[in-house]
Amino acid sequence: MAKKKVVIIGALGFDFHCFNTVFRDNEDYEVCAFTIAGEQNVGTLEEQDRKYPAELAGKLYPNGIPMIIEPRMEAFIKDNEIEEVIFAYSDVPHQEVMHKGSRALSYGANYRIISPKFTQIKSNKPVVAITAVRTGCGKSQVSRAVYRYLVKKGFKVVAIREPMPYGDLIEQTCMRFAEYSDLDKYKCTIEEREEYEPYIEQGLVIYSGVDYQKIVDEAEKEADIIIFDGGNNEISFYVPDLMFTVVDPLRPGHEVEFHPGEVNARMCDAFVLNKLNSAKPEDVKIVEDNMKMLNPNAAVIRTNSMVTVESGKEGMIKGKKVLVVEDGPTLTHGMMAYGAGMIAARENEGIVVDPKPYLVGGMKKVFEEFPHLDDIVPAMGYNDEQIKDMEDTINAVPADVVIDGSPIDLGKLIKCNKPIVRIDYDIEAIGTPSIESMLDDLIAKLK
Repeated sequence: MAKKKVVIIGALGFDFHCFNTVFRDNEDYEVCAFTIAGEQNVGTLEEQDRKYPAELAGKLYPNGIPMIIEPRMEAFIKDNEIEEVIFAYSDVPHQEVMHKGSRALSYGANYRIISPKFTQIKSNKPVVAITAVRTGCGKSQVSRAVYRYLVKKGFKVVAIREPMPYGDLIEQTCMRFAEYSDLDKYKCTIEEREEYEPYIEQGLVIYSGVDYQKIVDEAEKEADIIIFDGGNNEISFYVPDLMFTVVDPLRPGHEVEFHPGEVNARMCDAFVLNKLNSAKPEDVKIVEDNMKMLNPNAAVIRTNSMVTVESGKEGMIKGKKVLVVEDGPTLTHGMMAYGAGMIAARENEGIVVDPKPYLVGGMKKVFEEFPHLDDIVPAMGYNDEQIKDMEDTINAVPADVVIDGSPIDLGKLIKCNKPIVRIDYDIEAIGTPSIESMLDDLIAKLK
């Protein structure tokens, strides 16, 4: 029987994991290409001619697998007689998922979304998975809280993060981050640093990469319990023994409008309803009703997202002209209009300066592509040129202080001509059940 010709559409993350778990060494299929989704990886690799390397692709692909930009999908389907398009990336509105499906179907290819049943790897160690309904809900806050509590209980814990492999895929097959030098070792982009650096700052270990079987094999050597910290609203790459899904009442309704966030909502053991200290009661009610509809048996954990100003620098904001820098992915494809930096600016009576008249180079394109951005600068840096454009923009804005609401220390990455005040944010429990009580139940089952 002839092999079925397949294209996997993705964003340099779950698409690779889907290939590794379902299609690598599978004689029934020929994966003819991956696509690169530029709308998720702003300013990254759309125009580059890349390949999924032969060293990672398995015995069936001695020349590797081409990557094409997603706008070329229809022509590629037609020219190569593709029979099936596999949807394999995260944080996409349901409507957009089917727009992509319509494009595939209209050119004669079937359209398929693969269940987690076929992509999740079973670890030899217990796994706590932290997922979300959208990017920017507060997964990493929850992940670090889980990590700290398990360590406090005497367990050796390692986190594994959903990938963002923008560099050399062979070098990034299995990455371990425990020190700041590891960020340079693997040539991390700002987006990658935003996920790994907060762990390093707290003395924690986090893995990421391309081949998640190899990654978990390495993590198991030093861990009693593994935490999966899903990027965007990604499905857990591992079979979870306990699964939290973080929900954001600042974006009510998104829990039923985005893929695969709704899958996470329907599968989880517990919701974490975060940011209650910033949300409107009527928006909280919408989210609560949707959670009950999607997964009535899941526990509901309520938390605040607490924003704090770098110790000793609170007085640097009040009455001063401030430029706010926020987490890039949360603002761009996460579609948030503001984050922790803006909250800190408002709470501390800073005078927010509009950066738009001072945008340089690629930063202008970011604001054009995401018109909801207003008086904040997203931390962007997928390459040296983009980092320089961000640095030049920040330096051009006539402000007294830069408020760094991104998860990274901007001062370690750019040369800034004005003082930087870092903002931190963490979760605060409200009543019971709690993250800790759910973890205690898991610990009791492990004994």
